[in-house]
Amino acid sequence: MVDKLSSSLDSVGLRNERQRAGSHIDFKSATSAVASKAMRNELNALIEGIEDPNAKRAFEAEMSSFYHLFNRFLAEKAKGVKLDWDKIQPPAAEQVTPYASLPQASDPSVLSKLAVLKLNGGLGTTMGCTGPKSIIEVREGMTFLDMSVRQIEHLNGTYNVNVPFILMNSFNTDDDTARVIQKYANHNVEIMTFNQSRYPRINRDTLLPCPRSATSNKNLWYPPGHGDLFDAMHNSGLLDSLLAMGKEYVFVSNVDNLGAVVDLNIYQHMIDTQAEFISEVTDKTKADVKGGTLIDYEGTIRLLEIAQVPDEHVEDFKSIKKFKIFNTNNLWLNLRAIKRVVENDELDLEIITNNKSLDNGEPVIQLETAVGAAIKHFRGAKGVNVPRSRFLPVKSCSDLLLITSDLYSLEHGKLVMNPQRQFSQTPVVKLGDTFKKVANYQKRFKSIPKMMELDHLTVMGDVSFGRNVVLKGTVIIVANEGNHIAIPDGSVLENKLVTGNLSIIDH
Repeated sequence: MVDKLSSSLDSVGLRNERQRAGSHIDFKSATSAVASKAMRNELNALIEGIEDPNAKRAFEAEMSSFYHLFNRFLAEKAKGVKLDWDKIQPPAAEQVTPYASLPQASDPSVLSKLAVLKLNGGLGTTMGCTGPKSIIEVREGMTFLDMSVRQIEHLNGTYNVNVPFILMNSFNTDDDTARVIQKYANHNVEIMTFNQSRYPRINRDTLLPCPRSATSNKNLWYPPGHGDLFDAMHNSGLLDSLLAMGKEYVFVSNVDNLGAVVDLNIYQHMIDTQAEFISEVTDKTKADVKGGTLIDYEGTIRLLEIAQVPDEHVEDFKSIKKFKIFNTNNLWLNLRAIKRVVENDELDLEIITNNKSLDNGEPVIQLETAVGAAIKHFRGAKGVNVPRSRFLPVKSCSDLLLITSDLYSLEHGKLVMNPQRQFSQTPVVKLGDTFKKVANYQKRFKSIPKMMELDHLTVMGDVSFGRNVVLKGTVIIVANEGNHIAIPDGSVLENKLVTGNLSIIDH
């Protein structure tokens, strides 16, 4: 019985052996072969421990995908596979289209073939919240999820279409999300959910899986990054369900990117050019130097992440002059193309090795992939350089301050920049550790300051803001250790440095 269930694992191992056949098996290759076999045995034991046949089949499919990823990791580790930096070039003009050059779309009926998918696997722990990040309140009592649902509801009502709203959850967010989405039952939105894979964390020293059973502590498992989207859509049956519904395209984005709304011009451009994959990029600023970028590599468009860059070239990668754009993770995908690349086993996404430690201090690694890296596998793939307004992520309370300020208004779940703002760029906001958690952040603002004429704000230390504060130009507020700064109600700070003794000087 076990042999039958583990046949897919065996086939992956056999594929690895064939790749090594005919070549000299050096020490590293031999070590990799031992590690691969040991991992296969461990995974088979995990599979054997599941009694329910349906659960066992689903789990085996996940472990087969994981085992394939693990073997690729071993092979790359043995060979030291890296990109040749000399072959990395900024993308050619024909590989990235400026948004301003796109024709105005005039046929909204094409929306009947579209689905919208949000990546909803993350927790709000960074901002001090429990549960899925998507249920954090961000504006006018609305959560990320509320705003997304409102956007799709408005789209469907305006154009009399049925664009389904899909959430890719992780095992960390699925239960809470299932409870929350019940409140949308009477809305004009069809909501679908599916889970990305659950992979075992790997002990860094032994290269064996940490969990000893499929029901082991959640902390011993991890969701393997959003590059798992393709396998998860296929394995869950979602891909075939969407195709059966007559859907041909899907717009994918992070659930915390409040600028990622359906854009008819980009969508029509995809249809007109028959591109199977469009990645939205935007102009890089000094705040975005670590973000992934599109490159030309031997004539093929690819995504380059900082984790792939050799140490000696990291500063080159961060250069705004050489790499002028960065990836927003807003993606437009052809569903039939996804089916083709998955079923033909064409996907070969760059592996991101994420080093972690368990609560007991045990060093572990997580093997992850990025969804944008799949661009190299799709025909006619390209980038579209979009306005910065389509990239409004909320990763921290600094971001939260921006999107809750008077810089934006909320229309049908969509953030709209205040037309009175004279600059297209949003201010740079840097809040210190005392503002890191949402609860602390909320206590420090009696009301959100007015920021229409703000360029830069840095706040460090024990600082609180009164009501109706106005910030203009460059404002830096630093409370030294042991000091508290309370900005009085109605204060107007323009190009000021406020220090621990409350002295105010021009800056």
